[in-house]
Amino acid sequence: MLISRNKEKDALLASLKADEAQFVAVYGRRRVGKTFLIRECLEPYFVFSHSGIYDGSYHDQLEAFGFSLADYGLKLKNPPEDWFQAFHLLKEIIRVSKKRKKVIFLDELSWMATRNSRFIKALEQFWNSFLSARKDVVLVVCASATSWILDNVVHNKGGLHNRLTLEINLKPFSLKEIEMFVKAKRLDFTRRQIVEGYMVLGGIPYYWGKLQRGLSMASNIDALFVGDSAPLRKENQHLFKALFENPEVYVKIVSSLAKGERAGMDYSSLAKETGEEANGVFSDRIDELEECGFVRKYAPFGKKSRGTLIQLIDNFTLFFHKYLDPMPTDEHFFSVSLESGSWRAWSGLAFERICLQHARQIQEALRIGGVRTDVCSFSCRKGEKEGVEGSQIDMLIVRKDETINLCEMKYSTKPYSVSQEDVYDMETKREDLRIMTGTDYAIVPTLVAFPSIKRNAYSDEFSIVIDADALFQI
Repeated sequence: MLISRNKEKDALLASLKADEAQFVAVYGRRRVGKTFLIRECLEPYFVFSHSGIYDGSYHDQLEAFGFSLADYGLKLKNPPEDWFQAFHLLKEIIRVSKKRKKVIFLDELSWMATRNSRFIKALEQFWNSFLSARKDVVLVVCASATSWILDNVVHNKGGLHNRLTLEINLKPFSLKEIEMFVKAKRLDFTRRQIVEGYMVLGGIPYYWGKLQRGLSMASNIDALFVGDSAPLRKENQHLFKALFENPEVYVKIVSSLAKGERAGMDYSSLAKETGEEANGVFSDRIDELEECGFVRKYAPFGKKSRGTLIQLIDNFTLFFHKYLDPMPTDEHFFSVSLESGSWRAWSGLAFERICLQHARQIQEALRIGGVRTDVCSFSCRKGEKEGVEGSQIDMLIVRKDETINLCEMKYSTKPYSVSQEDVYDMETKREDLRIMTGTDYAIVPTLVAFPSIKRNAYSDEFSIVIDADALFQI
């Protein structure tokens, strides 16, 4: 069953109605559901489908492609000699097909393009000299290696330049979409358990599909990661290798961010920490990590001189570096961790990250969906000269209507009780923000609380309160 993905589904189905050849690229991080989406939408129209072989040699890839040609009815004595011949043979399958619309699906394209294989040149020739002249074909290419498909297909400067008719960067599920997925799988989780699972697994459908009915979320997390046969035990080492060529530098970047300040690091500090040069290549690596949803780039409010910060926001990666490196041996490590002060502190930070990932839902709850906004952060050190106490604000919604929502995010096991300390902390942050930035915008104290708040003498000090229901909106 295809959960959500309505915009992407409509775009793929619209490609079938076009009066000219369509060239579609679908990319996104490993396990996000690219192949499933394409098959669910277009499989009835397939006239050819093939997937590259992970770590396969040039000859392995050609042999496998030959087997796929045979599966679709082409009689072969020997595998194709090269990719030019492979695509020439594919033309015959397309020519004899009686389908009104013919979809050619090439999955894990980067794995087929082994070194010196001239795969891209052959694909260029196949599209430009044959497919583009037809009105009945849709070529769909897909790859988890985001950096590769961006460089070689989406931003191609050669024969495939500007050839794409549709580009889909498939994103992880939101909390609401995960809730829909959980219900479809008949998993009996509460919203609290879904949020705790999201702190660990993010919105990656494949990970959630590994959860077992009848087990609590904590027991499921234990089963996923601990033990020789745990399905996600080695996921982190496979993740970057599947996504990026030369994954070592990306691993260094992510590891440095995981160990650094939670607000993130600037380019030069990050490059120094990783031992890389802060040049255009390094900047491209950051862009690729951003495309895959591992990091976000933002300019701290009021601190333009510091430039852009890079912050690690991928839930699974942060969980890995906090709890799985080194891998625990206790089969109940997560269940035990839930009772610890360390987990309570970490879950508070993880909830702040979830709020950042659901900024759109928070803006909708504020009824400012149509207002231009910037979501950013702010920090300052204590300074007697400036008269500031020192503050860290993880989420500011800076609005074009001259208003700033200063967001405090609180995660608790029961309705959150606002304290006098919370009120003082908010006022300190508001005053520090005003002094250090000189802003004349209205600053509105906004509390995002999970699951909700307990009304008391201090709760009205927050002008706006947003609870769990808002985060679970589409």
